[in-house]
Amino acid sequence: MQNLIYVIPIIGVVALVFAFIKAKWVSAQDAGDDSMKDIASSIQEGAMAFLAREYKVLSIFVIIVAMLLGIGNMSGEDRSPMIALSFVVGALASALAGYFGMRVATKANVRTTAASRGGLASGFQVAFAGGSVMGMSVVGLVVLGLGSLFLLYQMIFVDAGMATILNTLTGFSMGASSIALFARVGGGIYTKAADVGADLVGKVEAGLPEDDPRNPAVIADNVGDNVGDVAGMGADLFESFVGAIIGAMVLGLGFTVAGESGLIEPIALPLLLAAAGIICSIIGTFFVRLKDDKSNPQHALDGGAFIAAALMAGAAFGLAKWLWPEVGATVGTGAEAVTVHWYHIGIATIVGLATGVVVGLITAYYCSLDRNPVNGIAEQCKTGYATNVIAGVGLGMQSTAVPIIAIVLGVIVADQVAGLYGVAIAALGMLSTTGIQLAVDAYGPIADNAGGIAEMSSQEPEVRERTDKLDAVGNTTAAIGKGFAIGSAAMTALALFAAFMQQSGLTSINLASPQVMVGLFIGGMLPYLFSSMAMKAVGDAAMDMIEEVRRQFREIKGLLEGEAKPDTARCVDISTSAAIKRMMMPGALAIVTPVVIGFGMGAEALGGLLAGVTISGVTLAIFMSNAGGAWDNAKKTFEAPGGFTMKDGSVHEKGSEAHKAAVVGDTVGDPFKDTAGPSLNILVKLMSVVALVIAPLIAAV
Repeated sequence: MQNLIYVIPIIGVVALVFAFIKAKWVSAQDAGDDSMKDIASSIQEGAMAFLAREYKVLSIFVIIVAMLLGIGNMSGEDRSPMIALSFVVGALASALAGYFGMRVATKANVRTTAASRGGLASGFQVAFAGGSVMGMSVVGLVVLGLGSLFLLYQMIFVDAGMATILNTLTGFSMGASSIALFARVGGGIYTKAADVGADLVGKVEAGLPEDDPRNPAVIADNVGDNVGDVAGMGADLFESFVGAIIGAMVLGLGFTVAGESGLIEPIALPLLLAAAGIICSIIGTFFVRLKDDKSNPQHALDGGAFIAAALMAGAAFGLAKWLWPEVGATVGTGAEAVTVHWYHIGIATIVGLATGVVVGLITAYYCSLDRNPVNGIAEQCKTGYATNVIAGVGLGMQSTAVPIIAIVLGVIVADQVAGLYGVAIAALGMLSTTGIQLAVDAYGPIADNAGGIAEMSSQEPEVRERTDKLDAVGNTTAAIGKGFAIGSAAMTALALFAAFMQQSGLTSINLASPQVMVGLFIGGMLPYLFSSMAMKAVGDAAMDMIEEVRRQFREIKGLLEGEAKPDTARCVDISTSAAIKRMMMPGALAIVTPVVIGFGMGAEALGGLLAGVTISGVTLAIFMSNAGGAWDNAKKTFEAPGGFTMKDGSVHEKGSEAHKAAVVGDTVGDPFKDTAGPSLNILVKLMSVVALVIAPLIAAV
């Protein structure tokens, strides 16, 4: 086993090499004519400028928190100031993954447009290759970072024991989670401020088409697709992947065989499963191909993901059979003791994979075009703005039921086969093929950008038709990706919660305790307060954007006639400044609250806080993501060729009153699905990670 651990960081390097090869291939493709290159250059410059400003601010935060962690862990049993190193490495790895992914995505967009001139299949190949760089960068840096630190700490803490190693390693998860939250919130504020401005003024007031080059906010909107849906989603799944691994490793501390403790197999197995997932994801990418232009891109993407999942299920059984103690390993004591055998590990992995697929498919049903939920919202647009908004809110609330039941069933089955360790393995199983899942998800914004570039550079109509086909699939993959991220957040948070209880010495939490109830109420309230901050930030930034777009239409002579160019740089700067300024308060709320409750009221109250924020945060995230996704596609039903046919036979096309009502619904849903909703995933996990990191300190007080 010890020799096998050296393979883990090597597989991380393999993923990064694969990402590098894909990046070089994308860069080598044709970038199109000068007009396309100019537009793509503006998008890339805006995206990288935002990332540079964001990381500059976050570097100060990372330094301060690292110093506090180091000082707080200077002494004490099972603690080490090197947790600060873990925190910095986790933050740096997450930031690098976002940088690599977004840099290539902003190169792939224009090359997807250029390739689409030769056919749908060639455009699809470039878009997916660009997305695969994001996916493989994330999983590669996770496995390389965690694997290398695990080996390093084994050499440093030879006499201290595995508990010290794992406590020190939790800093990596906190670093990744911190960067992820700011990336999600900041990216979400950026993209939705631009999107709302572009839609309400450009499309509704001025009557301009989607991605019209006369619209000053269009470049900022395209930049936002990258900072929100590429870098933001990448950071989200990066920290989910890390959290699932860390949670399972910490829970592995409690295993014994014939009364002997100190087993390394349950601790190292999560890392090995994550490494195996990389290999399975790489293999899966080779099956993502379109045979011809008549093939369905969705089938190609699904095929690769399902093949990777099937390979991962086999790998989990194989690794567990090879490495797990033959007589099984026991966790817990007395009546709570659970004996786990090798096949239980494989079953728990399959449970996680299946739960992720089910939650994703349910999300797709509620958000997909030509399905009853979306068509129902479109029907409500006939009677105006208010009925459309009411229908979307109601649908979002309804959509929480089945995903929660699926997650609950997954938790129950995983717990039955392997206890809380099984739940942690199920969470890891769900995320084990993150490499290809994220590649599929990042494909969406690349295809979306490709359509925008085709429109702004006045390509032939068939080019935009092809990019729209790619983008339509991307909308579905984005909805599935958000559902997958929420489901993984729920199971990862539960694994981290169990690890927190183990590290803090809690065996149970008494709901009759007033302190626990206080924690529950505060935890249940936090997602709403957090979401209000994110929504208000989008609203304030959108107001600035709307005023700027109106000003340019009013003051730049010949702009609406196409005789003058808009000042797109000003719109990019508005979104960038708003995102950087307004992302700090929600992030601080997530980090400070567990510390205040933990040290002020004790471990049990902190446990109540985590329970409250997990339940409230996951359900609110599902509601927001699905309502926003359904509103988005309800709008698209009117923009499709021929418009939307109501049940009464009336046809409502783009520009109709019903379409305008749908645009307003989509505008309300934008910060739901792209700012507050996805950020809640990270809020839930970050608070659990912070609690896990400070658990030894609280126990020592």
